[in-house]
Amino acid sequence: MTSDRRAGELGEFLKARRAELGPREVGLPDTSPKRRVKGLRREEVALLASISTDYYTRLEQGRRQASAPVLHALARVLRLDEEERAYLLELAGKDVSRPRRRAAQKVQPQLRRLLDELTATPALIMGRRMDILAWNSLAAALLTDSSRLPERQRNYAWLVFSDPAMRKLHADWEHTAHTCVSMLRTEAGRDPEDPRMAALVGELSLRDDEFRRWWGDHHIATRSRGNKVLRHPVAGELTLDWDALNCATDPDQQLVVWTAEPGTPSHDGLRIIASWAAERTAAPTTTERTTG
Repeated sequence: MTSDRRAGELGEFLKARRAELGPREVGLPDTSPKRRVKGLRREEVALLASISTDYYTRLEQGRRQASAPVLHALARVLRLDEEERAYLLELAGKDVSRPRRRAAQKVQPQLRRLLDELTATPALIMGRRMDILAWNSLAAALLTDSSRLPERQRNYAWLVFSDPAMRKLHADWEHTAHTCVSMLRTEAGRDPEDPRMAALVGELSLRDDEFRRWWGDHHIATRSRGNKVLRHPVAGELTLDWDALNCATDPDQQLVVWTAEPGTPSHDGLRIIASWAAERTAAPTTTERTTG
């Protein structure tokens, strides 16, 4: 049986997704000159999913559990992609293969070894809630030196929204920040009872109006790969690819690396950062933390 909070999250997710679809997008006639609600009405979603309006209303209100066939029908009606469909099932308690995540995280030895070997590539190890668990000197030089921060602030999303230097660093800060919110949404759906996640979301919601608005949109995303344009104070503008490599023994840990195409100005820029980092400090090349 799902918790009240999980049921509430499921309802909010359904409401957010139907608000993004119009009648014409799902093959329904739009005869009303002015609709009172944004997107599809509840009765329209229910009709397309072949369920009663009362049934669907209770789902959105967190007062009814849904069967797997109904959830799959709603996913089809609301045009959910694969990630969103999995998130919907997880919120409904239909995916029980993932264990509860309460144990403290420690950097996996194989990831630590990889991090130690990456002397020419910025890299960090990211855990639950986008917590920064470990980083090398190049990541500190490229992004920010997490060792200067209190442990609770060693979180990528917190830095993106709260550190003015990170706002200046990202050429498209809004896209980066919106993606961070979507990634946090995905993780919150996996463990709605996580008190550390609740504290992080609460703090960022109070700090930043955009975070609060984007959090309410219920968009989701997973960490996998992408690209960024960074405006580094030493190396100038850099166009970098980033990849998140999953740890086989702990799927909640990822090695995130930033690279550039060889022979490009951005590749040369990373070499400049490496030289600058070597001159700045003779401290150990990696740092790590343990987090719950």
